[in-house]
Amino acid sequence: MAYVVLCAVALLASALTLVSGFGLGTLLLPAFALFVPIELAVSATAAVHLANNLFKLALVGRHASRRVVLAFGLPAVPAALGGAWVLIRLARLPDLGRWSAGGREFAVGGVDLAVAALIVGFALLELSPAAERLAFAPRWLPLGGLLSGFCGGLSGHQGALRSAFLLRSGLSKETFVASGVACAVLVDLARIAVYGVATRGGMPDPSLDPGWGPLLAAAAAALAGSIVGVRWLGTLTLGGVRRIVGGLLLALGLAIGCGIV
Repeated sequence: MAYVVLCAVALLASALTLVSGFGLGTLLLPAFALFVPIELAVSATAAVHLANNLFKLALVGRHASRRVVLAFGLPAVPAALGGAWVLIRLARLPDLGRWSAGGREFAVGGVDLAVAALIVGFALLELSPAAERLAFAPRWLPLGGLLSGFCGGLSGHQGALRSAFLLRSGLSKETFVASGVACAVLVDLARIAVYGVATRGGMPDPSLDPGWGPLLAAAAAALAGSIVGVRWLGTLTLGGVRRIVGGLLLALGLAIGCGIV
């Protein structure tokens, strides 16, 4: 069942994210969270996210803007390291509370609340009509890189902020997509380095690591989704994708914050 869920979500989300600039991590995170703790779900999602972004970089990387990657992507790297470090620290804290319902007990930890708060915030942003008009002037690209990188390291939700900061950079659709992918690769490399060190150093519940099988299967499905996304690039719009992703984000954030996921 894990393989079916992860592959289906990865295929669909990868096709959508190539167009929107966000979505793969958003949709894949809850799929992994069904089977492992949230901190390990973030790590597993990051691994698939990186593999998919490297493949997309090979497909569209030639269109990337060096100016945007330097101004936005480089500041995102140290911020991603910081966000990943915060995630690891929160994951090692004791549970903040427990509650029960229907004969089941649910635990709520600091990492659950932090990730839930970010997810709910992004959900409200995506569901707001003003979000489609949200964009920042090019001079704010370094700040955007810092914010997007930190959120990416903490919960993996970097794409929505990145898209908002790149929208007014005067980029064509192809350059917008390629530049976003290049920046995402930098963030993924930084946060995976921290996650890897933390896992080797005793991240909570290491026995629940999802292993290579589900990761490779999800990565392969995501690569297939990228090929589909390239074919859709000229036909899809962001409005419907934003509403779908926003609704899923809101439900996921509330579930994580309550300790259900």
